[in-house]
This record gives sequence, structure tokens and C-alpha cells, in this order.
Amino acid sequence: QVQLAESGGGSVQAGGSLRLSCVGSRYIYSSECMGWFRQAPGKEREGVAFINTGGGVTRYADSVKGRFTISRDNAKTTVYLQMNNLKPEDTAMFYCAAGDLEGGICPFSALGYNYWGQGTQVTVSS
Repeated sequence: QVQLAESGGGSVQAGGSLRLSCVGSRYIYSSECMGWFRQAPGKEREGVAFINTGGGVTRYADSVKGRFTISRDNAKTTVYLQMNNLKPEDTAMFYCAAGDLEGGICPFSALGYNYWGQGTQVTVSS
């Protein structure tokens, strides 16, 4: 069963941009945290960016800070990930997830998330 639906992935050259979208039911979208993860072949799933319900607090992995921006449109129950200045090492399957606050912040660990999409592939060539 699809819980969240990602779109916007594709193939781009280094330095290019992509915008990912994640849409969910209003019930799932109302989770305390929404976030993006990515997983490259042979590597563990990595937390990328997170946003709280109100949209005022965000967290980013150091590797994407300054290049990626997470945002949300509550009317559309959609979370976005704007990715600029993409690098080959960004190549991965990107997943959207929903979960709860831990200690007042959105967690980076995948274990903190209850609902998941099926993923959208991002490929960055040099």
C-alpha cells in the first residue's frame, strides 16, 4: 500500500537542479515531522532534510546544507525538496517519510518514521 507518493526524480548533469514532491493523505501529512531520505547502492539509508508541522523548523544533513531546501504546502498536503548544484554523490533513491518529534525535534534516523513512499530515483552524472 502506498503511504506517500514521491515524484520529480530524473537524470541531470552535475550542477543542475531537480525539485522532488511528496504527497500524502491529510492524516499522514499531519504527522509532526516530514522528511526526505536517500539510499545509494551498498549504503545505508541516510537522512537528508526534515521539516516540522508548522514549517518553521528545518534540519539538513551537512552534505546538502546550502544546496537543498525543504518546504511544504499544507493546502496540497505536499512536501518539496528543491535540490540545487547537484553532485554525482547525490545519486540515490530518494524516499519521503512521516513521523513524530523526538526531544522536540525531527529525528534523522529512519527508525523515527512510520510512513514511507516507494521512492524516486535521482541520478547525477559528471
